[in-house]
Amino acid sequence: MEALKEHTIPFTGLSDGPHEFRFELGKPFFEAAGEEEFEGGVVQVLVKLDKTPTMLVTHIHVEGPVQVLCDHCNTSMDLALSGDQRQIFQLFGEADVEDDELVVLDPRAHSFNLTHYIYECLRLSLPARHVHPEGQCDPEVEKVLEKLNPEHEPIPDPRWEVLQQLKTKRP
Repeated sequence: MEALKEHTIPFTGLSDGPHEFRFELGKPFFEAAGEEEFEGGVVQVLVKLDKTPTMLVTHIHVEGPVQVLCDHCNTSMDLALSGDQRQIFQLFGEADVEDDELVVLDPRAHSFNLTHYIYECLRLSLPARHVHPEGQCDPEVEKVLEKLNPEHEPIPDPRWEVLQQLKTKRP
């Protein structure tokens, strides 16, 4: 995802210690994401930054509704999300670190951008399946799905029958 300038935090003028930043993700963010899964939303982001002389530790919290398509009826729905992620920025050191949580900044850097990490936090907060609560799917789609998928008894697999007989013969 392309970095958005409103998510850039200049750290050179900040004193050591805790700091808080708040962002609101709206239409511009979801359009920039170019993600088919997100149709929009209004998500609040709270970033708690703890600055030390050598590191910047961020705790990102996202919360709010996003619009997605229902996996069952394919109509738009609001899905409440809440998620957390920690990201550490090291001001000095080796650039070939194997930790996904640790990013080494260029020694000449004066700021860092959180757009990608906010997006990651949002994506990781999504459940695997998005469905309306029971009875709230599109009734027209429900009717078609009922016609296409009639309820039936599963046909038992004969291999299980043989195994069941072996189990009952045991002393």
